[in-house]
Amino acid sequence: MTKQAAPNEHHRQHGHSPIAESADRNLHSELVEIRGHIIDSLLLPKVLDLVLNQGGRFDIEECRIGSRRVDPSVARIRVTAPDADTMSRILNSLIAQGATLPEADAAKFVQADIAGTFPEGFYATSNHPTQVSIGGKWVDVSHQEMDVAVVLEDGQPRCMAMADVQVGMPVLVGYHGVRVKPVDRLTEPTSPSFGFMSSAVSSERPRAALVHEIAHHMRATRAAGKRVLLVGGPAIVHTGSGVHLARLIRDGWINALFAGNALATHDIEQAIFGTSLGISVDQATPTEHGHEHHLRAINSVRRAGGIVPAVKSGLIGSGIMYECVQHGVPYLLTGSIRDDGPLPDVVTDMLVGQAKLRELVREVGFCIIVATGLHGIATGNVLPSTVPVAVVDINPAIITKLHDRGTFQTIGMVTDIQAFVSGLVNELSEATA
Repeated sequence: MTKQAAPNEHHRQHGHSPIAESADRNLHSELVEIRGHIIDSLLLPKVLDLVLNQGGRFDIEECRIGSRRVDPSVARIRVTAPDADTMSRILNSLIAQGATLPEADAAKFVQADIAGTFPEGFYATSNHPTQVSIGGKWVDVSHQEMDVAVVLEDGQPRCMAMADVQVGMPVLVGYHGVRVKPVDRLTEPTSPSFGFMSSAVSSERPRAALVHEIAHHMRATRAAGKRVLLVGGPAIVHTGSGVHLARLIRDGWINALFAGNALATHDIEQAIFGTSLGISVDQATPTEHGHEHHLRAINSVRRAGGIVPAVKSGLIGSGIMYECVQHGVPYLLTGSIRDDGPLPDVVTDMLVGQAKLRELVREVGFCIIVATGLHGIATGNVLPSTVPVAVVDINPAIITKLHDRGTFQTIGMVTDIQAFVSGLVNELSEATA
């Protein structure tokens, strides 16, 4: 049904005071529309709050509520703002939530005039599936990623990072002709576990059930012919979990690896010296001159010419990196200012590392982030919201940070790393048996 506001309902239906009516002619105005389960998902009140909190006002011109839970609802809202910048911020927030501009023309593209720079007024993307209106048709944007822009490449829209833009490339500007479809957590959950991750992170969730759910997604991803990506920190090796991760790679459950210099260094240190940071992995005791082991491991690999030659020569005979080389599992190691060495395989150029990460995630259907904050957030930034992500860390703040930075499609587990990785191996082994 369509409900129009009666005069005595003005303050309830309109997000402004009658005092300002005389100034309306000076305001910027846009009509936005939201569709779907806007009541059950609380999208409607969220949109209205976004308008008010960013300095705008609203009038609900039309609202049709679905009569059944499965029926979609529609709301058309007139948004006003005191200036163009405020309106731009409001529209950016609303479109990221799935709002569209029903009165909009086709998408507008402007040629880039400076290499590595977007034109003024470019459209900043979200990680949700996006379409643009071209030639009277809605066309899917490929390579979906948050915080980049949309360009036309061979006539097709795709996401592109700022540093990759060349002079003359058509870049999407403004918000007209753009349609975003956020992942609907109520009606399209990837699983019951992934559906409830909008609640606060807790260490009290049943670990066995979550490990079972993660294993289920790994099996489904492999059956669909897509990759399972593991993003890992050095705590995997420090906690003695390296042997379990190596087995997951050997058994074909992990199909791509993203990490830093530290994970590979300490994994190789363990393969050569049996230690991690100089601590015996088997006996958990310090070893004589153990503090030198990671440097000597790096130096040995550098002398060999890299990880692959070190594996082929027999210098590295076990561990995570060994299994990656032996089974052709692609890996990406990116560096930081703290790195010792680093290993010759480590990408130290930030832009090159970002480009390689975008290539690595192309065929990923499921992602597991274990004990790493910076590499985990970097991965979340380039994954579309349609790829489910499991985040496992002993520190709940890491899980919260990833969620707060826009990677909403996450399931979080606060637990000991060794308990998780070994439990995952057991779960997958039992299912296979």
